[in-house]
Amino acid sequence: MPTTAIDTAAGPDTAGSGGITITDPRTGEVLWTVPEAAPEAVNHAVEVARRATPEWAATAPEDRGAALKAAARALDTAAQELAGLNASETGRPVEEALAGIGAAVSTLEQYAELAPVHRGHSLRGNRLAADYTVAEPRGVAVLLTPWNDPVAVACGLIGAALATGNTVIHKPSERCPRLGEALGEVLAPAFPPGVFLTVSGGAGVGALLSQSEVDVLAHVGSSASGARIARAGALTGAHVIRENGGNDPLLVDRDVDPAWAAEQAAIGSFSNSGQICTAVERIYVHRDIAEDFTAALRAEAARRNADGSVAPLVDTRMRDAVHAQVSEALAAGAAAVEGGELPAGPGSFYPATVLVGCTARMQVMTEETFGPVAPVQVVDTFDDGLRLACSGKYGLAATVLSSNIAHIQQAVAALPVGTVKVNAVFGGAPGGAAQPRGDSGAGFGYGPELLDEFSQVKVVHIAAPPAPPAGQGRP
Repeated sequence: MPTTAIDTAAGPDTAGSGGITITDPRTGEVLWTVPEAAPEAVNHAVEVARRATPEWAATAPEDRGAALKAAARALDTAAQELAGLNASETGRPVEEALAGIGAAVSTLEQYAELAPVHRGHSLRGNRLAADYTVAEPRGVAVLLTPWNDPVAVACGLIGAALATGNTVIHKPSERCPRLGEALGEVLAPAFPPGVFLTVSGGAGVGALLSQSEVDVLAHVGSSASGARIARAGALTGAHVIRENGGNDPLLVDRDVDPAWAAEQAAIGSFSNSGQICTAVERIYVHRDIAEDFTAALRAEAARRNADGSVAPLVDTRMRDAVHAQVSEALAAGAAAVEGGELPAGPGSFYPATVLVGCTARMQVMTEETFGPVAPVQVVDTFDDGLRLACSGKYGLAATVLSSNIAHIQQAVAALPVGTVKVNAVFGGAPGGAAQPRGDSGAGFGYGPELLDEFSQVKVVHIAAPPAPPAGQGRP
């Protein structure tokens, strides 16, 4: 079902030659097939958004904020329906989906409040002149968003882009297309026609949008896709914002309680079945507590597997990719003390898995796994663990569990990541924004700084005119 202003504006049929078939991650049954946007529809969406840009950019910031507040109210009203679609398409438990939608409502409300106060800066110059900067919208923003927290992540980008006066074309993940379309149907009525559009499709539609003459490309997803989008932006001149894959390390020092550290590791590795960009992907534990830590982590995983709290992965393709990494590690000498085997039965379930005997060359330690897998490597010293934690091509986040302030400060200074978390795998103050490094992306992805990413700055210098010639007064 096509979505929002693309439907109501005169234009070509949005249906492409193919469709996106979604299966239930819990049962494997086919749920529905959603049409993909045809190339003509993608081009038409860009044209519609471009036409709507001048008027939306000229809209008073407080009015843009009011529209965002209306969108937040509509989203809150539709939360239960959207959470059900989220659960159906991705397997995420309804309670967790509702929490994500609640976070999305709050994010829209926050950007609604920030819209009127996002401003430039005064500059120090000649006392008889005025120097300042003005923040202006970039234009048409294409937002390519993921499936693992689809509403919260999308609304972060949507809120910041619209608050700053850009028009938006949103392409939700092809793994949750009906949810993406429903989100568009909920939000679009809060804005003038053409300001917020939704286009459904897979990688081909995303490529067409990335190659279009737009002004911003914002992407949250895999590093491979992010690299392609960055190359496309370099050719078109679009400003690119990317939060991409991670291989986040957890460094466990010798002076912490191993049971508590194992609980933190389990939260970081198994929450949302490991399908979180900032999930714990590799663990370095000091040899002095390694045995107790591993036993406690195994118990944490076993409990989750026994009580059925590990939700399925989004689809069998993801499960196959996760199991391939686990199998490679096992073949290379690692051991699965819990999990590690494909379960019988329907759906795309994968057990919480603890691997021991891991080495730095295994894929589970070098690549993003994106599944409920906790690979453990024992280290002899904190310095050895920190050196390994600093290795690799990703730079999203890292966690340090330690009571040694010198080790903590050493890690904060050395870790080449956008976010360092100390003694808590998740959490942090609201509004935090970080810049990922390496293959994990570039640009601020959250917080007030995201408003700057969607803006371009104009410097203004106003000088006093020269004094009139003697004997001539000013008019």
